[in-house]
Amino acid sequence: MPPCFHPPRRTFLADVGLGCAGMSLGSLLADDGIGRAPVAGKGPPPRAKSVIWIFLSGGYSHLETFDPKPALDRYAGLTYDNTPFDNPVNSPAHRRRFRSVPAEEINVRDVYPIIYPLQVGFAPRGASGIEISDWWPHLAGCVDRLCFVRNMWTTDNDHAAENQIHTGRHRLDEPQPSIGSWASYGLGSLTEDLPRYVVLGGPTRSDTRQSIDSCYLGPEHAGVTLSLDPADPLPFARRRPGHAAEDQAREFALLERLNGLAAVEYPADAELRARIHAYELAFRMQSAVPEAVDFSGETAATRLLFGLDAEPTKLAGGRLLAARRLVERGVRFVQVFPSPYGVWDSHQKLKQNHATQCAMVDLPVAGLIHDLAARGLLDETLVVFCTEFGRTPGLEQRGGGVDGRDHHPNGFTVWLAGAGVRQGFVHGATDELGYNALGDGHYVTDLHATVLHLLGLDNRSLEIPGRKRLEIDHGRVIGEILA
Repeated sequence: MPPCFHPPRRTFLADVGLGCAGMSLGSLLADDGIGRAPVAGKGPPPRAKSVIWIFLSGGYSHLETFDPKPALDRYAGLTYDNTPFDNPVNSPAHRRRFRSVPAEEINVRDVYPIIYPLQVGFAPRGASGIEISDWWPHLAGCVDRLCFVRNMWTTDNDHAAENQIHTGRHRLDEPQPSIGSWASYGLGSLTEDLPRYVVLGGPTRSDTRQSIDSCYLGPEHAGVTLSLDPADPLPFARRRPGHAAEDQAREFALLERLNGLAAVEYPADAELRARIHAYELAFRMQSAVPEAVDFSGETAATRLLFGLDAEPTKLAGGRLLAARRLVERGVRFVQVFPSPYGVWDSHQKLKQNHATQCAMVDLPVAGLIHDLAARGLLDETLVVFCTEFGRTPGLEQRGGGVDGRDHHPNGFTVWLAGAGVRQGFVHGATDELGYNALGDGHYVTDLHATVLHLLGLDNRSLEIPGRKRLEIDHGRVIGEILA
């Protein structure tokens, strides 16, 4: 048991009286670590029941997707100092937000002064007239349902920013729970058969585990990774060969009786009840999870909508359709990685890279929006579409580069759709060259605070005794985008 836990003498003797099986249960609980049970932060009435959080790894270019800057074409090949605009590198905002070590030489990482033109065209879309690039023909048909935030910023200029967009902390800081874990911690469950927090396609690799981790909230609030194989969707949770379902059911029945004995001595122990529930959930998930990721009952029209039968869109389409099926069945937070680690990272050949990657996710993401709307789920589901940072307005010339952009944390774009947010709306801006988020902009925890607010949670009230959160962890709700 944890060293800080000192039970009364009679409680200790009662535990011993449970025998070896009782001590085994106690060992399982101690090994997992017992944290405080979920306590919802006092907040506004919830607008959303569930969240589908779509993350594109590698950093898509805000300049070639959702934040058109015609000045890049007008002044292509010139340096920042040779435009009529203030040099954005000298902006107080750049110095205030920068947490890397900039190089002094010209044309090396962090500061690229030679302006690189846009690699794709833009056009106004929908009744709202919002401009997005030509690489998103299907998403263009949804633009009147989307809410763009064009003044996001972060502080890590390398791919540890993938963790930062999810946890709110720079890699040099103490790790914090992910946004999905906070949602799990603060919310009650809508289903007894599935986890509150599910991850599809991630974490993208071992060093991005923080993006789904629960840290000090306890392992029960970490993201549960599922695969899309109905025969084995829950890694390490399938019954071993030769282990009959009837035998396993008897084992769980015994464990339930032992749990009941423990509950007699711990009648007010919410932590124990929470951990017992987790073990029971694991058993129920063995049947519920395969059904949730089994697409055999979906119509041909739905398969077409998500691109399940076309090779370029099959991967993203499957993960996004599974996300819809999971929120439909009561999962609170589904974190989707529709593409592998770092594939949007366009240091070279940006045009080729982004044209290819957009073609893989454009149709499935648009399909998700249309499908949620058609089923009435978009009114109660919040969709978030994001990446870790944008790309530099200047040409990356490292290694003789001639056709790419580097990482750019100083300004980038995300969008939201669905429950509680404005439709066909743009909030915020970057400067004329797309370099700095204007005004205060929005650090990544502003996005977290907004998501939790729409779920009915106040980020500031989600506190853990003994764990002091910083002001930057709380963020502020982006009130301008709320419907």
